[in-house]
Amino acid sequence: MKYARLTKEQFEELHPEFTNFLASQSIDKKEWDTIKEEKPEVAEQELDVFSDLIWEGVLTKAEYLEHFSKNHIFLFHCKEDYIDSMVLKSLVPEVDFLTKEGLQWLTDNIFTETVEILTGKKNYDKERNESLFDLIMQGTILSDGQLYTQIKTIMQ
Repeated sequence: MKYARLTKEQFEELHPEFTNFLASQSIDKKEWDTIKEEKPEVAEQELDVFSDLIWEGVLTKAEYLEHFSKNHIFLFHCKEDYIDSMVLKSLVPEVDFLTKEGLQWLTDNIFTETVEILTGKKNYDKERNESLFDLIMQGTILSDGQLYTQIKTIMQ
C-alpha cells in the first residue's frame, strides 16, 4: 500500500465510488459479501487498492495546503517539481492562531513587527504526491489557496 487506508467514515462517504470500483472488476454486492466472508485477505487488498486510487487522485489535484498551530501558520503552494511555502509567525507568545481571536489579531497586526513572514521554495525530496501525503500525515490540510494567494498578493 502506497498511502493509508481510508477511514470507515471516508469509505461510507465514497460508497458509490467504491461500488463502481468493484463493478469495474466485475464484483457485485453478492460476490463482495462472499469475498469478505470467505477471503478476508482479498477484501483487505481491495480496500487498500481503492484507498490508494483515491489518495492518488486527491494528491494529484492538490494545489494548496495549510497547517495551523498556536503561533505559526504554514501555507504551501504545491507546484509540479517544488513547493512554495510561506510561514506566518507570531512574535507575541500569547497569540493563538487556533482561535478566532488569534486570527483577528493576525489580520490587525500582519504588517507590524509582531508578525514574521518567511517564504521559501523546496524541491520535493520524494515523488510529489508522496511528499504531499507526508505533509498531510503531519497535520497539514488541503486548502483552496485563498489565504496563500491573499498574503502573496499583499506582499508584492
